[in-house]
Amino acid sequence: MTQSRPAAPLPSSDDAQPWALRQDRYDLARRRRDETLFALANGSLGVRGGLEEADGGSDGSFLAAVYEQHPIHYHERFTGFPRHTDTRLPVADGQRIAVFAGAQRLLPAPADAFERELDLRQGRLSRRSVLRTGAGARIEILAERVVPFDSGVPGVDLLAIRYRARSLDYSGALSLSSAIECGHAAAEQGDDPRIGVASAEGLQLLARQADERGAHVVQATRRSGVRVVCSQGHRIDGLQFVAADLGAERVAQRYEAQLRPGESVALEKFVAYVTDRNPHATDLPASAAQALQRAQAEGFDAIAARQAQALARFWDGAELSIAGDPASEQALRFNLFHLLQSAGRNGIDGTAAKGLTGEGYEGHYFWDTEAFMLPVMAYTAPEVARAMLHARYLALEPARKHAREMNHSRGALFPWRTITGGECSAHYPSGSAAYHINAAVAYGIGLYLDASGDSDFLAEFGAEMLFETARIWPQVGHFNPRRGGAFCIHDVTGPDEYTALVDNNFYTNRMAQRHLQRAVAAWEQLERERPQRLQELAQRLQLETHEVDTWRRAAESMFLHYDQALGIYAQDDTFLDKPRWPFPEREGEHRPLLLDYHPLTLYRYQVCKQADVVMGLVLAGDGIAAEVKRRSYDYYAAVTTHDSTLSASVFGILASEVGHAEQAERFFHDNLRVDLDDLHGNTDHGVHMAALAGTWLGLASGFAGLRAIDGVLHFAPTLPQRWHGFGFGLRWQGRRLRIEVRRDGVEYSLLDGAPLTLAHTGHYVELSQGQPLRRALAAAEVDARERFPRPAQALIFDLDGVLTDTAQTHYRAWKRMADEEGLAFDQHVNERLKGVDRMSSLEIILRHAGRTLSAEQKLALAERKNGYYVEAIAEVTPADLFPGVARVLERARARGLKLGLASASRNAAALLDRLGIAERFDYIADAARIARAKPAPDIFLDVAAALGVAPAQCIGIEDAAAGVAAIKSAGMAAVGIGDARTLAQADACLPQIAAFDVDAFVSP
Repeated sequence: MTQSRPAAPLPSSDDAQPWALRQDRYDLARRRRDETLFALANGSLGVRGGLEEADGGSDGSFLAAVYEQHPIHYHERFTGFPRHTDTRLPVADGQRIAVFAGAQRLLPAPADAFERELDLRQGRLSRRSVLRTGAGARIEILAERVVPFDSGVPGVDLLAIRYRARSLDYSGALSLSSAIECGHAAAEQGDDPRIGVASAEGLQLLARQADERGAHVVQATRRSGVRVVCSQGHRIDGLQFVAADLGAERVAQRYEAQLRPGESVALEKFVAYVTDRNPHATDLPASAAQALQRAQAEGFDAIAARQAQALARFWDGAELSIAGDPASEQALRFNLFHLLQSAGRNGIDGTAAKGLTGEGYEGHYFWDTEAFMLPVMAYTAPEVARAMLHARYLALEPARKHAREMNHSRGALFPWRTITGGECSAHYPSGSAAYHINAAVAYGIGLYLDASGDSDFLAEFGAEMLFETARIWPQVGHFNPRRGGAFCIHDVTGPDEYTALVDNNFYTNRMAQRHLQRAVAAWEQLERERPQRLQELAQRLQLETHEVDTWRRAAESMFLHYDQALGIYAQDDTFLDKPRWPFPEREGEHRPLLLDYHPLTLYRYQVCKQADVVMGLVLAGDGIAAEVKRRSYDYYAAVTTHDSTLSASVFGILASEVGHAEQAERFFHDNLRVDLDDLHGNTDHGVHMAALAGTWLGLASGFAGLRAIDGVLHFAPTLPQRWHGFGFGLRWQGRRLRIEVRRDGVEYSLLDGAPLTLAHTGHYVELSQGQPLRRALAAAEVDARERFPRPAQALIFDLDGVLTDTAQTHYRAWKRMADEEGLAFDQHVNERLKGVDRMSSLEIILRHAGRTLSAEQKLALAERKNGYYVEAIAEVTPADLFPGVARVLERARARGLKLGLASASRNAAALLDRLGIAERFDYIADAARIARAKPAPDIFLDVAAALGVAPAQCIGIEDAAAGVAAIKSAGMAAVGIGDARTLAQADACLPQIAAFDVDAFVSP
């Protein structure tokens, strides 16, 4: 509903490198964005992509385990409100290397030569730049860095840098001061809650030391009890140690050489980080020293080679390709690379919404960890998915505590946002009330188990998580006799945070249903395979079979609110009873509504922040009729702002499934470069991890139709128009698969592993190693007639452009008025008026002309235009009807259909009378009393109500894109009359009304 603003771009997409992100100038204005994009991480350590010799500024390093805890202050605090919040803190920054020519410090400048590359295949950041002395002499810098997944010493994280300085035309002393800098505080929030809810002091510096052998600092949090040691060591070439510096918030080792033109020196710097949540831990410096000794013995090349090998193993199973669109191919690889490197892989630390690339959301992780990020890892790096779930398991005890805080006598409730496992959201309506977090964790467990077959994980960790979280649902819902005994869930908040504290949120209920089914299945599997383990677990949890029986009954009778009138799933019990969002759409930079409107204002209207029902239909839509999905998609697309970066990918996936190919492509590309182009204006705070994951899901689950249903892979591939083909790899139950989609079909290849059964467009096929299987693509478009209600009960027509052509009459009337007022107006501007009411049309004309008028002046101009129009239509006769109209109306009457008119024209009744067909219509909308013009659905809903026909049983017929959008958001099927490209949202498009075959579209 809002437009995103483009950021200062990286190199043109025409120059996109398939395996690298490159930059050829140092852009101070976009420095913070670039520090995010060029960040490196390993799941526990993240180092932003600044320049070693630059001032730190917003640059810095983060450890997933390092956070501060501070109190949340309320004026009114009630039972169960969280008392404290966690905030990730920047740790000592070890990437700093200051450069001195004599006594002069050299700093990078935008005018100097600069090249930087992030190698996505090898996980290496490289840079070439030139520094200038005050006299203009030049020194070339070649810098490389890696943050390896494995430091070689358990529990230690490593940053490795190779820094080479070469004189181009400088003669004299060169010094490199290799430093660890402290004193960074957490980012201030400002007025943007997406950064965080509070700020915190930085880490305390407890000790520091530096000499020729090395340097280190010891830091600690003030309240949370976390201790950090950061140590550095070096290998040098052509340099000599000259001094150690101890500053108030830094330590440094200084090396020096004499340079002449053509000569160079090199410094290999290794920085080790060790943390412990025991504030009295004493062995941290020894662990860091051990890792440094190993790194110094290996050297930069060996460490970088080991990281390249680790990434090669990943890309061997997950390689992506897009034929005909190198920019999209690069962006997909960039997104997957960032997801992989920031995903928690040590089994201890959670995976944050911004990864380890910045301070957005204070380093918290949410439900999108399991709903978006973990599925990608389950398909591409299952060992990482397992580690992510194990980190959740370690948070199970805090989740039990949180459940008690929320008055649940048993079970576990995972928090909305957290670092350590406790709830950190001070706003419970959109935080703690989001019980669907439990279902997301269960979804992640289930998908991992299906993808891996890891029964050991189920027995040791997964079953306990499933059981303890499933116990919550009977405590927030009940078997409701007023709903025929259906299981109803009360006062929760779904993914759409613009609607809070509702009964029977569709997403929550649907996902809870799957959660309960998975918990029952886990119980039954352990009962068959590991009865002793089940007995031990049930005894420890005091879990009895009657609870499991309750879960089974609740799943079988889960209430899913289906609205018969619209033919869609209702977001909750009251959502469809509310009015549509009445405030005007804002132009320019994308600014979420939550920054400008009180939550209660948002709660009172049909307006969604992000996918909710649509999300449920994507994650758990199997068994739901395609037409219900299609109508639900159309309806919620019209009321969703996509203020969350989670939204576009989900809408795109469902758009692919229901046949909205162009919309699927648009949503995919809206999300694809959300960070590369800083589309939401906050990449400075870190990458959007779930959005990055959403692009992989958009490719695999959207265009390829990937679903895991009952432990079987299902595909229904389609190919976007702008691509020649695409491919991707995935891992499944110990196998590697490759899917290649081209214009002439899809090819499935089993690269290794035992034969596998999968489903292609609903048909089961057997796949064997070395025997690729080729099939035709899924039909991109269903027979248009199958999309329409069978049988339909009403036809609702637009007037201008459908039944007759008064467009030029309107144009001449507007043109006459505009010329009289000196307003610039032509046929191009007139195109924007199609389907738009009189006052809205005038606003468009005035905006184009740059004219501002009072309400009285605007009303006078509109009335004058209308007078000119009424004069013109006085000459209209039945001969002005389009060919075929009379036949269509006669056949519709013969079939017993009701007929309505939904025209924005306030002269519609008079015009129908002049055309001689007024008596054919059962109802003609009075445009004067319709609150909102097309593309709002109000006028079509008004006609349906007057005809007494449910919108799902109506067919709307329109010639304007705004009208088609109104029909779709009203929950009706749409026939477009005119250009198929302009009317792409229509279910079927015809060149003229004469081509409308009533019998074909409405027959049962």
